[in-house]
Parts: sequence; C-alpha cells; structure tokens
Amino acid sequence: MSDLKRRSLLGAAGLLMTTPAASLAAPGKPRVAIETRHGVIVVELEAQKAPLTAANFLRYVDARAYDDGVFFRASRDPGAPTQGTIVARPRAKVLPFPPIRHESTTKTGLRHVAGTISLGRFAPGTATNNFFICASPEPYLDAHPGAPGDNLGYAAFGQVVRGLSVVRKILSLPTNGKSEYAEQRGQWLSPPVTMSSVRRV
Repeated sequence: MSDLKRRSLLGAAGLLMTTPAASLAAPGKPRVAIETRHGVIVVELEAQKAPLTAANFLRYVDARAYDDGVFFRASRDPGAPTQGTIVARPRAKVLPFPPIRHESTTKTGLRHVAGTISLGRFAPGTATNNFFICASPEPYLDAHPGAPGDNLGYAAFGQVVRGLSVVRKILSLPTNGKSEYAEQRGQWLSPPVTMSSVRRV
C-alpha cells in the first residue's frame, strides 16, 4: 500500500474516532433537527418500534410542512411550572395526509419520559400532524389498559438527543395567548415559537 493511500485511510479512521457519538444516528433511527429562535432540538425517531408514527412524521418533514409551523402551546403540570409538554403544528393551510392507526405505548414499549416526542390526537386513529415533546416524565400520557374511558394514551415515537434545554425554555415562555379551546386557556404561547426549519440530519 502506498504512503498516500495509508495516510488517507488513517485520516478517515481518525475522523471516525473523533466524531462525537451523540452526532451519529443509530441504525433504523432517523434524526430530525427542529430549528427555533431559542435553539435547535434534535430528535431521534424509533422507526422500528413505532414504524407507522415515525414514518408519518417523516412524511410531513420531507414535505417541509413543518417549516414556518409553530410551537403554539405550553402545557405545564399543575403546581410544577418546569414540567409539562410543548405542542407543535405545521404552518397554516398545510393539508393533512390521511390519519394513521394508533400505535400505543403497550405495543411499542416506549414511554413518555423527559424528551419524548409523541403524536397528538383526538380519538384513537385520528392523528395526523400535531406533535408534542415532553420536558419531563409524563406517565399519564402512556396507555393504561384497564383504566376507564380512552385508555390508549398517545403514540410516542422518538426521543430528544440534543436541545432538551430548548424544550424547557419554550415551556417557560408566556402563555397568555388566545386559546381555541376553553380547557386550554392559559396554555397558548404568546407569541408562538416558529420552527424556521425542520429537516432530517
């Protein structure tokens, strides 16, 4: 082997050795960067454990539907203002793709812990493009078989790997915006936080 080839291989190996592990996505776990004025949030998707939900999110990402969308709601836990979730939606006038089948946490094995990204819904099977990120553990959002009523929880599909402090910053912002729903009064961000870019990384 020539010295030039040897140096090239050693240089490539050096790059691999010095690349931070946190910047490398695990196989089958796509990563998406959400850029905001408060910083960047990077999420790693559990495409094998929650294939329908992860693929649905990536479909909107690849269509650039979340560009100029907003985090519009900060739902803080009662008596714990640093705990809760932030909720996002695409930019106005984005037409949703058909809703997807619900992937409950009992099926995926995922849980709503600090940094979990999950899909919003009304009834099971109605989820399209609103998503939320947990700033803290929120086990009440998991499925609870045997509980009365709608006990299927929400479809967790990934985890924040960088920028959890950004999530918590957004959660702390003023929430005196006008809510579209009475039960969400005092939770709507004013102003909302724009997602300037949402891309695979």
